[in-house]
Amino acid sequence: MLISLDHLGKTFGEKVVLENVTANVEPGDRIGIVGQNGAGKTTLLKILTREYTDYNGEFTLARGVTLGYLEQNAAPDASLDVYGEMRTAFAGVLDAMAQMQIVERRMAAEPGSEELARRHAELQAIVDAADGYNMDVNIKKVLGGMGFAQETWQKRVGVLSGGELTRLRLAKLLLKKPDVLILDEPTNHLDFATMEWLEAYLKAYSGAVLVVSHDRYFLDHVCTKIWEVAGKSVTAYKGNFSAYLPQKEAADALQQKQHDADVALAAKLQDYVDRNLVRASTTKMAQSRRKQLEKLEITEAPKNEQTQLSFRFEYDVEPWNELVILKNLTIRIGARTLLEPFSYIVHRGERLVIAGPNGTGKSTLMQVLDGKRRPSGGMVRLGTGARPSIFVQQQSRAGGRVIDAIWDKYPKFTELEVRSHLARLGFRGEDVFKPCEALSGGELARLRFAEIVLERPNLLFLDEPTNHLDIYTRENLTRALMAYTGTLVLVTHDRYLMDQLACPILYLEDGRAVLYESYDALMGRGKPEPEPVKEEAAARQGYGKEQRRRRAELRAKVKKLEEEMEQLGAREVELENEINSPDVYNDPMLLREKSDEGDELRFHQEEVFAAWDAAVEEQKQYEAAQQEEDG
Repeated sequence: MLISLDHLGKTFGEKVVLENVTANVEPGDRIGIVGQNGAGKTTLLKILTREYTDYNGEFTLARGVTLGYLEQNAAPDASLDVYGEMRTAFAGVLDAMAQMQIVERRMAAEPGSEELARRHAELQAIVDAADGYNMDVNIKKVLGGMGFAQETWQKRVGVLSGGELTRLRLAKLLLKKPDVLILDEPTNHLDFATMEWLEAYLKAYSGAVLVVSHDRYFLDHVCTKIWEVAGKSVTAYKGNFSAYLPQKEAADALQQKQHDADVALAAKLQDYVDRNLVRASTTKMAQSRRKQLEKLEITEAPKNEQTQLSFRFEYDVEPWNELVILKNLTIRIGARTLLEPFSYIVHRGERLVIAGPNGTGKSTLMQVLDGKRRPSGGMVRLGTGARPSIFVQQQSRAGGRVIDAIWDKYPKFTELEVRSHLARLGFRGEDVFKPCEALSGGELARLRFAEIVLERPNLLFLDEPTNHLDIYTRENLTRALMAYTGTLVLVTHDRYLMDQLACPILYLEDGRAVLYESYDALMGRGKPEPEPVKEEAAARQGYGKEQRRRRAELRAKVKKLEEEMEQLGAREVELENEINSPDVYNDPMLLREKSDEGDELRFHQEEVFAAWDAAVEEQKQYEAAQQEEDG
């Protein structure tokens, strides 16, 4: 057991945030922490990272266990370059290596000194424990995986963007390899390829992982347990997020059944007391029932976070078929071209996702499409009958109360109608009287969706609609957008939403717009469309010929890579023998040279193995397709 929580509790004044939390973290755990915004997830993380120490109950960390926390606002040394900042993760190792050189020189002068031999062994243990001789190999591996191309390694930390700084902090944390990784929204600011690399890295990570995330794809691909923070407590479920949902549903059904049974029993006891307490012959029995009623604890009804919102996007006016028309559209900001001339038509009822790395101009393109910004060239036109609604990435904090935001626009509504509508978007009770300027990002987003539902648009322009939303609200929004029969154009990095919408994706990068038919096609997993031909038989014949050619290429590639792996393996054995020989071991410069060669050799082995693994996997897919065709 790495971490133990026993009846843990945390209060802020009279407000109880966590109460009687009991849970454990075991070696190898991949735990996803989920819950509504404000449920206590951040409070739990701050206890685990020892930022909060004034809590009730027990928080125990096993002896020698190290924690690594992704600090969102940590400030690295701005004078260092990217590679130098990564090397600071090995500060203790570098110091030990420097001391080893001094000790080795003294050992050469005093060959029989036991004290020097002992000190050398201690320093060697420090280096080995941190895999110090593979330091540069590991730095290169993590930097590459986190999206830092080699030409950026000499870039000064002080000029990095916010997203680059987040990726660098995460890369450095992964390099330290703590026993327990604690990550808060780690996929923010990551592009798709880096997200997938991070998921693969965390799945193979030797320690335990605790992660707060609203990214369903991430929770499904990485996590083996889910901690649900709700009702001031933490409930553990086995499996990933998709496995958690039916377990949660079954647990809620059981709790509801017990609640109903307790309420029915209480009503039955109360009825008996009311009818028999005043009758002399049954007074004692009625008093006994009353005592039983007083001791009865009624199970609390479950609060289902997944169904708190209930709304649909609907419209009244049917527009023309060609609804969003782009013709030679060009976007420039200063000397920078965000979009080269591009033409496209979004038809009535279609969906289009706009995606791409941070800073490529996705939001700018959306502003051009929805009319907030003029294009640099070409044109954008909305078809006749278009009634658009717009959701911007950063909602403005208007004055007034939540209820006024709706009532001012729809003064004919009664208070009951306004409050009922807001309740469907999660604003209940006194929440409707909160000042808008005090709302969180998620609350502002929900309030804007409450407005959009009443606007009844047949065209939705949405810019990062799932930002600031907890995972349950994201689920509800995803279902509402999937059910929407109007036209949808949205910017998003939410992979689950993209996949569920199953629509074309316009990917922006370096001023170019490339259209992919689906999320799988964007990630390189889609099957290429065969060229149209007149005869079906000819199409099958052409496809089979191309398949056989590709299979032959793969066989040759796999054989070549296997031969290269054998050669690298043989050289690794030779190198180990050379390093262990007295001639090399007693020569620090030669030893360092051989060690560096070993680092590069192992790094190259990893690259060759990755290429071999990909080729073998593709080969299996072709063979399976051939067997299916033959069968």
